[in-house]
Amino acid sequence: MIKRALTMPTDLVILNYLNTRMDLPKEDRQNFFNLKRGYEGEVIFNSLTEKLECDCLILNGLLLEINHTKFQIDSLIIMQHLIFLNEVKNFEGDYFYENKKFYSINGKERKDPLLQLDRCSSLLRQLLQNLGFPIPIEPWVVHINPEFSLYQAPRDEQIILPTQVKRHLNKMNTTPSKLTSKHERLADKLVSLHIDKSPYSTLPAFSYEQLKKGITCQVCHSFSIFLRGKHCVCGECGHEEEVESAVLRNVAELRLLFPDRRVTTSIIYEWCQVVECKRRINRILERNFNLIGNRRWVYYE
Repeated sequence: MIKRALTMPTDLVILNYLNTRMDLPKEDRQNFFNLKRGYEGEVIFNSLTEKLECDCLILNGLLLEINHTKFQIDSLIIMQHLIFLNEVKNFEGDYFYENKKFYSINGKERKDPLLQLDRCSSLLRQLLQNLGFPIPIEPWVVHINPEFSLYQAPRDEQIILPTQVKRHLNKMNTTPSKLTSKHERLADKLVSLHIDKSPYSTLPAFSYEQLKKGITCQVCHSFSIFLRGKHCVCGECGHEEEVESAVLRNVAELRLLFPDRRVTTSIIYEWCQVVECKRRINRILERNFNLIGNRRWVYYE
């Protein structure tokens, strides 16, 4: 049973928008691609764990804190007598271990997932002790990408290679488990402790003026949008979306990027570009938001 579904991190959502509307600096673009690849790996692993038939509780994408130290959990699976802690990696290409260090095939040292796993499992154990749930933890680094190879992998470490993922899932599925209300309370408590705002945010500086304006395609993110009656049509992929839905989607985007800006007819008209008249924008906003103020000071919440 899924107790916390996987959701795209806010930073990744924002970077998706920025990558469409501006030229990201090289370092920020690389950060975006790394976050995107990591999230895609979690999505793949989540699609597998949600098919587990054993009696378990699944919590995805947690950010927790113990003794003023924050730590992230990709996938936590609570069983009757055991918790599986899965650190999911979506690396692609050839890597190797040498002298207890982790390298890409070109010899460049990388951040060792095993060290991340040790830190995470240690902090989770402390948190469980504090909560009065001292359940044993079985931690694993799960390499999900079939194009990943690891040479000289230490045999005594908690590493799951792509060819072993199916067996790892089968191991969890066949672990005897019968959950009680105690386990439900633990899962609910962990979910309640989740921190929404990540302290690791590395978003680039950006301004309203420098971002490209216009409605983007919901599918291919192209700006090649034109109106056909009540629909926005993408000139690139042909996807159609109702105008109202497209406008509301872009209102949500603007509010996330610029939470301090008030939503007004004029700013949404300028942001969307494609919609031919302010009156149509105004009607959409009136149907979906509360009107605040009067005359020239009107805005929507």
